[in-house]
Amino acid sequence: MTEAYKLVRRDDPSTSHDAAASIDATHMEQVVLDAIWAFGAAGAIADQVCNALPQHRYNSITPRFKALKEKGLVKIDHRKRKGGSGRGQLVMWAAEFYMEDHQDV
Repeated sequence: MTEAYKLVRRDDPSTSHDAAASIDATHMEQVVLDAIWAFGAAGAIADQVCNALPQHRYNSITPRFKALKEKGLVKIDHRKRKGGSGRGQLVMWAAEFYMEDHQDV
């Protein structure tokens, strides 16, 4: 499970610390991982994951990306796709679908 202290900054208000302690991060990590996994070898950007989980808020989804990467469950590299804002977003793959890009960066 992701420790509550990793979900907030030291200088965040006490209400944020209370919320972090009460959240079931493990459950949300699994929900987010399942959404990324559903995109298979194509991978997914943050916008796609958020769109796949309309019942969850953006700020409940995006913090899970880092934890999943740290645990080795999600892989990223230099590849990006344009998101809804027009800016590039990193592509994420469930680890079992990741295929290393052999192009020079």
